[in-house]
Amino acid sequence: MRDLLVAAQTQESDTAREQTKAEQDVDQVRKRAARDQDRLDSGAITSPKDLENLQREIASLAKRQSDLEDVVLEIMERREAVQQRVAELTRRVESVQARIDDAVARRDAALEEIDAETATITKEREVVAGSVPADLIGLYDKLRAQHGGVGAARLYQRRCEGCRLELNITELNEIRQAPADSVVRCENCRRILVRTPESGL
Repeated sequence: MRDLLVAAQTQESDTAREQTKAEQDVDQVRKRAARDQDRLDSGAITSPKDLENLQREIASLAKRQSDLEDVVLEIMERREAVQQRVAELTRRVESVQARIDDAVARRDAALEEIDAETATITKEREVVAGSVPADLIGLYDKLRAQHGGVGAARLYQRRCEGCRLELNITELNEIRQAPADSVVRCENCRRILVRTPESGL
């Protein structure tokens, strides 16, 4: 849209120059006709032939002036149409830019919220990580790296929410018998399983 606006502005500028040139041509013809009319009215020319030639030239200049004025009017009409196009495109560019500015502002606000939430969660993680054995944190970080950032998954209704697969009865029995503080892992994806009352055990 900006490209269209620049093209329209260029066209308007070119048309303005064309109009100025045409108006200067009209002005030159008008001045020359006025000089000839002054010479005719002054009575300084007495030769009938010269008078006839001067009258013919004045008539020719009047026709030329009329033709040039028609050209000026045609250019003015074209320029007015281009100016309307420029105004319309300017409005549209401003409207789109306002929407872009709004989207950028909303994006920046969302990024600020995300950054703030990340900082809060990072602090919370540091507190929790301080109470977790180093070898378990090491295992968790290793699994996160292998599984797209998810090292542990909730066991929900006998299904691992990491790989979305349901555990078989043998695996579930082993998990049921495991102590509450032991680390259990999904046999399918090898993520650490987080047991909750909704695990279906």
